[in-house]
Amino acid sequence: MNRIAMSGVWLAATACAMLASGVAFADKLPETWDGLVLRKSKGIDAVYVRPDVDFKVYRNVLLDPVVIAFDKNWKPNRAGSSSLRLSTSDIEKIREKMASGFQSIFAEELAAGGYAIVPKPLDDTLRVSAGLADVYINAPDTASAGRTKTYTRGAGRMTLAMELRDGPTGQLLARVVDRHVDDSSVAQWTTSASNSAEFNRAVKGWAQRLVKGLDNVTGKTP
Repeated sequence: MNRIAMSGVWLAATACAMLASGVAFADKLPETWDGLVLRKSKGIDAVYVRPDVDFKVYRNVLLDPVVIAFDKNWKPNRAGSSSLRLSTSDIEKIREKMASGFQSIFAEELAAGGYAIVPKPLDDTLRVSAGLADVYINAPDTASAGRTKTYTRGAGRMTLAMELRDGPTGQLLARVVDRHVDDSSVAQWTTSASNSAEFNRAVKGWAQRLVKGLDNVTGKTP
């Protein structure tokens, strides 16, 4: 496993550990973390930033491949009906679709915000590494899973763990952890289309917050 993949796995594991300890979503967030300082951020559970960082020097972004880590208690094959069972191939396809969707949405939103996406780090490159942890899909639906209708009160949940680093040096500049839960008071028919729509909505929200945050710290006019 390469260094980038290891970084994504570590991010996902870190998010899961924070969830398990209850630290990330309680009132007792640590003030510092690996040299980063806790910052208030509306709509995000935890944001840590290096105190002396100058984000104004960054003009382009390198997006590392995102790593997807399913919740350890997510067992899509435990349903009684064989029509709901997913093969290992089905689960891997879900993982790949989520990873590629995340990458595409972040690249699109960053580019729309005026940040060039580059394939390798330059002097003015901000490196973004992300992992989705605690991924739990209430009713995964694939072409091979049959035509059984499943009703749930939401698509599921997932947690974003993201790091921003200086491209050339790899110095850690910021870290973000945010949990998304899709929950509804009314049960609705859940399909692959509805799951994808909710996933895209959540990821687009994260990407737009990243762009807005970069605009704020770089002094860029929206």
